[in-house]
Amino acid sequence: MSEILCQWLNQELKVSQTVSPKSFAKAFSSGYLIGEVLHKFALQDDFADFSESRISSARLNNFSRLEPTLHLLGVQFDQNVAHNIITEKPGAATKLLYQLYIALQRKKKGVQTRVEMPTVQPLMSTKVQNMKSEAFRDQRLSKRRQNEIMAKIQAAIIQIPKPTSNRTLKTFDAQKLMKKKKEAEDVANEIKKFEALIKKDLQAKESASKTSLDTAGQTTADLLNTYSDDDYIKKIQKRLEEDAFAREQREKRRRRLLMDQLIAHEAQEEAYREEQLINRLMRQSQQERRIAVQLMHVRHEKEVLWQNRIFREKQYEERRLKDFQDALDREAALARQAKIDFEEQALRDKEIHEQIAIERAQARYKKHYSICAEILDQILDLSTKVADYRLLTNNLIPYKLMHDWKELFFHGKPIYEQASLRHLPTKLSAEHLVEMEKRNLLDNNDYEEYKNMVGEWALPEEMVENLPPSNNCILGHVIHRLIESSLPPQVESTVPELPSFAIKGCLLGKTFSGKTTALKALEKSFPIQVLSIDTLVQEAIQAFHDNESISGAHGLQKAPEEKVLPVRQKSGKENQDVQDEALPEREDKTRLDTDARKAAKAEEVVASDSFSELTVRAQLGAKSEMLLKKGKSISDILLVSIMVNAINQIPMYKGWILDGFPMTLNQAKLLEEALTGYNRNLIELEGKKSQTSTLAVDPTASKEVPLPPSAFDFVMLLDISDNSSLNRMNDIMAKAFSSEAPHEDINQRVAAKNKDTDEDQNLRDQIQHRIVGFLDNWPSLEQWFTEPENILIKINAEVDKQSLFQKVKEMIMTEIIKKENKVKKKLEEKEAERKEEVSLSEKTSPPPPPPPEPEKEKEVHLPQERSKTPAAKGKQASEPLHGNREPLQEGKGKKSETSLKRKGSPRGKSLGGKIPLKKSPAESTDISPVPVVPAPSKPGSEEWVYVNEPIPEEIPSFLVPYWKLIENSYINSIKTVLRELREGQHSVLAYLYDIRTGFQQFLNRPDHKQDFVSQWQADFNSLPDDLWDDEETKAELHQRVNDLRDRLWDICDARKEEAEQERLDIINESWLQDSMGIAMNHFFSLMQAELNRFQDTKRFLQDYYRAMECKIPMDDTKKFTRVPLVRLDSRDILESQLRIPLVPRRSISPESALSKPKTKSILKGKIDYTLESVELNFETDEKMVMDTWQQSSLAISHMVAAEIHQRLMEEEKENQPAETKEKLPQAAANKKVKKEPPPPPPPPKKKKEDKKGKGKSPPMAEATPVVVPAEETEEVELKNELKLRIKEEHLAALQFEEIATQFRLELIKVKALAFLEELVIKAVDVYRLMDKWLGERYLNEMASVEKLTGVARYHIETSTKIQNELYLDQEDFFINGDIKVFPDPPPPVRPPPVEKEENGTLTIEQLDNLRDQFLDIAPKGIIGNKAFADILLDLVTLNLGTNNFPTSWMNLTQPELQELASLLVTNSESVDWRKFLLVVALPWPIPLEEELLETLQRFKALDAEQLGTVTYEQYKQAGLWFTGDEDIKIPENPLEPLPFNRQEHLIEFFFRLFADCEKVPPQLDYTQMLLYFACHPDSTEGVYRALSVAIGTHVFQPIEMPHPVAAKNFIKVFQDLGSKNLEPIEVAVLLKHPFIQDLISSYPDYKIPDVKIILQRSEHVQGSDEERSPSRLTEEKK
Repeated sequence: MSEILCQWLNQELKVSQTVSPKSFAKAFSSGYLIGEVLHKFALQDDFADFSESRISSARLNNFSRLEPTLHLLGVQFDQNVAHNIITEKPGAATKLLYQLYIALQRKKKGVQTRVEMPTVQPLMSTKVQNMKSEAFRDQRLSKRRQNEIMAKIQAAIIQIPKPTSNRTLKTFDAQKLMKKKKEAEDVANEIKKFEALIKKDLQAKESASKTSLDTAGQTTADLLNTYSDDDYIKKIQKRLEEDAFAREQREKRRRRLLMDQLIAHEAQEEAYREEQLINRLMRQSQQERRIAVQLMHVRHEKEVLWQNRIFREKQYEERRLKDFQDALDREAALARQAKIDFEEQALRDKEIHEQIAIERAQARYKKHYSICAEILDQILDLSTKVADYRLLTNNLIPYKLMHDWKELFFHGKPIYEQASLRHLPTKLSAEHLVEMEKRNLLDNNDYEEYKNMVGEWALPEEMVENLPPSNNCILGHVIHRLIESSLPPQVESTVPELPSFAIKGCLLGKTFSGKTTALKALEKSFPIQVLSIDTLVQEAIQAFHDNESISGAHGLQKAPEEKVLPVRQKSGKENQDVQDEALPEREDKTRLDTDARKAAKAEEVVASDSFSELTVRAQLGAKSEMLLKKGKSISDILLVSIMVNAINQIPMYKGWILDGFPMTLNQAKLLEEALTGYNRNLIELEGKKSQTSTLAVDPTASKEVPLPPSAFDFVMLLDISDNSSLNRMNDIMAKAFSSEAPHEDINQRVAAKNKDTDEDQNLRDQIQHRIVGFLDNWPSLEQWFTEPENILIKINAEVDKQSLFQKVKEMIMTEIIKKENKVKKKLEEKEAERKEEVSLSEKTSPPPPPPPEPEKEKEVHLPQERSKTPAAKGKQASEPLHGNREPLQEGKGKKSETSLKRKGSPRGKSLGGKIPLKKSPAESTDISPVPVVPAPSKPGSEEWVYVNEPIPEEIPSFLVPYWKLIENSYINSIKTVLRELREGQHSVLAYLYDIRTGFQQFLNRPDHKQDFVSQWQADFNSLPDDLWDDEETKAELHQRVNDLRDRLWDICDARKEEAEQERLDIINESWLQDSMGIAMNHFFSLMQAELNRFQDTKRFLQDYYRAMECKIPMDDTKKFTRVPLVRLDSRDILESQLRIPLVPRRSISPESALSKPKTKSILKGKIDYTLESVELNFETDEKMVMDTWQQSSLAISHMVAAEIHQRLMEEEKENQPAETKEKLPQAAANKKVKKEPPPPPPPPKKKKEDKKGKGKSPPMAEATPVVVPAEETEEVELKNELKLRIKEEHLAALQFEEIATQFRLELIKVKALAFLEELVIKAVDVYRLMDKWLGERYLNEMASVEKLTGVARYHIETSTKIQNELYLDQEDFFINGDIKVFPDPPPPVRPPPVEKEENGTLTIEQLDNLRDQFLDIAPKGIIGNKAFADILLDLVTLNLGTNNFPTSWMNLTQPELQELASLLVTNSESVDWRKFLLVVALPWPIPLEEELLETLQRFKALDAEQLGTVTYEQYKQAGLWFTGDEDIKIPENPLEPLPFNRQEHLIEFFFRLFADCEKVPPQLDYTQMLLYFACHPDSTEGVYRALSVAIGTHVFQPIEMPHPVAAKNFIKVFQDLGSKNLEPIEVAVLLKHPFIQDLISSYPDYKIPDVKIILQRSEHVQGSDEERSPSRLTEEKK
C-alpha cells in the first residue's frame, strides 16, 4: 500500500520531496506535503502560507489550514489524527493519505476547485438544513419516480393499455415556456419587494435619527460639541460603507440562492421531460412497447449488475481497508514491542557498561590501595628502622645509613632484610631476588659516589685544589676507536633534503565519537587523504581476489613500497633481543607464544614466484585473508604494512590523516619505525648504554643521539564519555529502526528482521569491548604521543556535528600553519648553513702546511668499513695540576668547554663524526695564522690530532674484551669493598650498643645490701619500750648504725672494683683491633683495585700503540704489584701458600703503652691511662696505612719510569741499524745527538727532555747535506714524526693515568685514616661513657647509704620505731609506705546513733510505742474521743508515760489534752489515731499533689496483680517522694556516734503504721496511706488532693452521708447537671456545682491540725505549707 501511494506521489503528482516507504511518516509529519497534494488539485489556495519547518508552531499552522479542506472532501480528520501524524506514529500518515487518495479519485470526474467548493457547501448557517432537506427530497422523488417507472414497465409487460393523447408536443412546449416566464416574473417581483423593504428600512432609520436629533434639543448640544465634526462624519461614512458592503454581500447570497433554485428547477424540468418522453414512447405500438420494455428490463438488469458490482467493490474495499488497518495495527504492535525490546536492551547495555566500569574502578582502587599500603608499610618500616637505630646510636644516626634507607624507600625496596645472602640456594626465591636488587642498588650508589668523589668520598679541602681532569681523553679515544672497529657497519637512514608541506596526522577516539563523520567533511575542505584501516584491509583482500598484478606503472613504484618492512626485518635480525625487551605486549597475549612468532616470521619470508607477481597490496591482502580464515586476528605488523603501503601511494604534496589508527601502543611503535626508520626504544637503550659508568670517555664521540621526529604532525583525540558513546549507538540504531519500511512479504520481513537483529547484536557486543579496549590502551598511547614532543590535541566531542566539525577544522588549520612555519624555518636554517659553509671554505682556502702529501695519502687509505654513528657532544671540565707535575700536565694539555669546535687536519674531522664542525669567526682568526709551523699541541687537548694509524684486525678483537674485563673487575672489586664497609658499619653500631647495654646490666646486677638493712631494722624495732630513752642504749644504737654504714660502703667499693675490671676487660678485647684491621684491609683492597686498573691500563695502552707501530706485543713476565694486607690471626702460614702478601699486626699492650712516650693524641678531655693502648694502636695502624700508600704510589711511579725507559731503549735499538746504512758524516752527527741523553736510570723530567730532543733530531739530520734521494728523505722524516707522535700520545695517556691513580690512592689514604679515627673515637666515647656511668653509680650508692644513716639517727634521737620498710636498692634509697614491718593498733568502735528530743518532737521509738498501744486498743484505727483523751492523760500523768512522750508533753493538762483530741475528731464521737501519729511525727516533707500521683503510679507499676497492696520490699523499691539520704556529716572523733537519720527511719515507721500486720508478710494499702498523706493545713486543698489520689486509682468509693437531706441534695445536684437517672458524671463537672464546692470547703477530715499551738503557746506558730499545687490552681482557673 505504501508503495502505491509513493508511486502516486512521486510519479503522478511529482511532489517537491521524494517520498520513500521508510521516510513516509517523517515526510508527512509537518503537513507541508499534504497541503502540496491538495494544492496540486486546486483545493488549497492558501498553500503559500504553509511552512516546511518542523517546529511545533509551523506544524500547528499547517494542520489548522488543512482541517476544513479535508472535512470538505469527507476525510476523517481530528485532533488525534493530527497528533499521531506529528509524532510519526506508524501507519497514521499512510491511512490519511489513502483516504485522501480515494476521495480525490472520486472527485476527479466532477472537477471541483477551491473556488467552487464553497458553492457545494451550504452558503449560510441558517440555510444548511434547507439545502439538506431539498437534496433529500430530490433523492426521494427520483427514487419514487424510478419505482413508478418500473411498476409501469411491469404492468406494460402484462397488459399494455393504450394511452390517451390529451396534449400535443406544441402545447407541451408552450406550457413549459409559460411556466418559465411565470417563474422569472415571480423571481423579479420578489427581488423588487426585497429591495423596497431594504429602502424602507433605511428611510425609517434616517428619519428616526433626525427626529431624535431634533427632540434632543439643547441638552445634547453640549455633548455633540465635545466631538469634532470630522470624526462624526468619518463614523457615518464608515457606517455607510459597512452597510453598502453588507448589502452587496446579501445581494450576492440572494443571487446565488436564486441560481441554485433555477438549477434545481431545471433538473426537475429535465426529469419531467424524460417522464413525458417515456410516456409518449410507451404510447407507440405494442411491438415498440415490448421492445421498450425489454430494453428497460435490460437496463434494469444492468443497473442491478452495476449496483451489485458497486456493492461488491465496496465490500472488497472495506476488506482491503480492514486488512490494511490490521496490517498497520500489527506493524504498530510489532514496532512498539521492538521499541520496548530496544529500550530494555539499551538499559541492559548500560548496566553491563556500569558493571564493567565498576569492576575497572574496583581494580584501579585495589591497585592504588595496594600501592598505598605498600608505601605505608615502607614508611612504617623506615620509621621503625630509624627508631631502632636511634636506640643503637643514642639518637645520632649516621648520614650514610639514612641515605641508604632513603634510597631503598624511594625505589620501593623493603628496608628490613627479607632473606640472607650469605649462603644462596641453587634456586633463588623472590625474597632472595629482592635482596639481590637491594644490594645492587646500594652498590651502584656507593660506586657512583666513589667514582664522582661525592658523599662519603667527597674531597677534603686540601685536595680540591689539586683535582686532576676527570677523564683521560686519549684513553677514551683509543677505546672508542677499538669498539667502532669491532662493530659491523650500520645502515644510515636517509632523510629527505627538502621537507614536505603536507600535513600528517591521525584522529583517535572511542567508538561513535564522530571520527569518520568529521574526516569526511574535512576531506571536502582540505587537500588531504583519509585512510581507514578497515577500508584498507578490505581493499587489500579485494585486490588479492582481483589478482592485482604488477604493471609497468606499478613496477616503478615497487621499490619505494617495499622499503616499508626491510627496516623492520633487518633490525629484527640484528637487535632481536633488544626489541623483545623494548616492545610491549600486544592485545592478544597468545601472539607472544612461539607459534605466533614462527607465523610472524613465516609471513615475512619471500613468497613464491606466482605469488610475487601480485602487487604489495594484494600480497598483504592474501596474508590477511589467510589469517582471518584461520580465525585469527591480523597481526600488528601486517596492519602497519597495509597502512604504510597506502601512505606510500599518496603524492608528496598531499597530506593524509589516519582514521582511528593506531589503536595500541605496539601499532604506534611499528608505524613510527616504518615511517621514520627509527626505533625509539633502541635509541633510548643506546642512550642508556652510553650513560653507563665507563672509566674513560671519548669527548669527540660523546654527543647524545637526538630522538627522531615523530611520524605525525599532530594526533587529535575526540574525547567522549562512555555513556555518550552508548547513547549515540542507541540513537543510531533507533533511527535506523524507525526508518524501516514495512515489507509486503512476511518471509522478507522476517529475513530482514533477523539480519538487522544480527547486525545490532554484533554492534552491541562489540561496543563494550571497543570501549574497554580503548580505555586499556589509551594511557600508554597518550604517554607515547606526549613524550618527548607533545603532539596530542584533545577535543570535547560531546557536541553536535556542526560544532565538532568546526572545532576539528580550526585545529587542522592551526596545525597546517604550524607545519608550514616549521618547514620554512628548516629551509632558512639549511640556507644559512650552506652560506656559512661557502664563506668558511672561502676563508680557509689555503691548505694546512704541517701534514705533507704522503701523510694525506696514508689517511685516505684508512679502513672505511667502520660504521658511521652520529657523534655526540660531550663537555668534560678539567683543571690543570700545579706543583711538581707541571711538565707532565703540559704534555697532556688543557681541555676547553666546546670539544667539537676545534681546528685540525681532515683526519681529525673524519674521526670526529659525520657532522661538519662549525667555527666561530674568533676561532678562525686565532687558528688560521700566517703559514708558519704552529706551536706543537699537547696530546689529549682539543687541538691534538690523534694518531689513527691502521692496526691489525685481530688487535680490536683482543683488546676490546680485555678492556671490558678491566672495567668489570675494577667495578666489581670497588663495589665488593664498599659493600663490606657498608655492612661493617652496621656490625660496629650493634657491637657498641651491645657493650653499652651489657655494661649497664652488669652495673644493675643485684647486691645484698637490703638484707643487712632489713636485719638492722628488725633489731631496732624489737628493742623494748622501756629502753628507748636510755642514753647508753642510744649510743649503742648509733654504733650499730656506724657498723651498718661501714659494711654497706665495703659492698659499694667491691662493686666498683668489679665494674672497673669489667670495663678493662671490654677495652682489652680484640674487637677494636680486629675491626680496624678489617677496615684497613678493605681500604688496602681499594688501593689494590686502583693499582690493578693502572697496571691493566698500562698494558692495554702498550699493546695498542705497539700494534699501531706494527710491533709484536711484549710478553710481560712480571707479576702485578700486590698491596700487602694485615694479618688478623696469629697462625703461621708459608709465603708460598699466600696469593696476597700479609703483614703482621703489631698491637700495643697496656703495660708497654705506659712506658712509650706520647707522640700524638686523638683523645680529648681528661687523660685516661686505660685508653692509651687504644691510642697507640691507632698510631701504629695509621703508620701502616701511610706506609702502604707510599709503597703503592712509589710502585706506580716506578712502572711509569720503566715504561719511559723501555721506550728509549727501543728507539736506540731501532736507530742503531739505521746508522750503519747511512754515510759516515751522517752517522757521526746522529751519534752525537743520540749520546746526549743518558739511557740507564733517567728520571722522568730528563726523559721528557730527551724525548723532546729526540723529536728534534730529524730536522737536524735534514740540515746536513745528504746524497740520499729527496723522496726517501721525506719518507724517513714522516716515519720519524709519526713515531714521535705515537710516543708522545702514549706517554701522555700513561702519565694521565698515573696522576689520576696517585690522586685516587691519596684520597683512599685520607678516607682510611678518617674512617679509622672515627671508629676509634666511637669506641673511646663508649669506654668513657662506661667510666662515667661507673663513677656516677658509685657516688649515688654512697649518697643513698648516707641518707639511710640519717634516717636511722633521726629515729634513734626521737625514740620512735620505724614502722615502714627502709628500702635500699642499688643506688636508690626510700621509705616504702606500702609495706609495714609491724601492724597498726586496731581503731576504736564507734557507738550507734541515738535520736535526741528536739522541740517537743516525738522520737521514732516513742512513735513505735504509741503505735503498739493504739494497735492493741483499736486495731481498725478509730477510737472514741473520750477514750483517746483518757489514754493520753494516763500516759502523761502516770509513770508509764515518762518514756512515751517528750518532756514538753509531760506538763499538758486535761483541758489541753481534750483540746488536742478535738482537733483530731473526724466526727462527734471518734478519733483516727493513725492520723494523730502522722501529725505528731512532723516534721516530714509534705508532698505536692504531683509527688503523690507519681508515688501512686510507682506503687501501681509494682502491683502486678492490681490488688492495691504491696509488701515491704516493694514499698522500699517504689520509695516515697523523699529519701533518707541526707547530707550527714561524719564526726572526726571516732568515739563520737554518727548523727541519727530521722527521715530514713520515718519511711520505715510509715510502713509499720499503715501496714496490715496480721497478714504474712505484712501488706500495705498504698492508696489508703496516700490518702492520709493527702492531708493539708488547708482543708479544701486536702480534699482536692484526696480526690486526685482516689481518681488516680480509677476506683470511686460512694460517699456515705448520714442525713437524708444531704442525699436529697446529692440527687438534686446530679439532676441539675443533667443526670436524671443518676448516671456517672465527670468529676471535673461535678466539682463545679456550688453545693459540692460548699461541701468540700466545710469538710475537715483532710486538714492537718497544728498541735504545737497547744504545746508552745508562747512561741511563734510554726508555719505550714500553704502552697497549693500548680495543677490544682490551673484546674480552678479553668
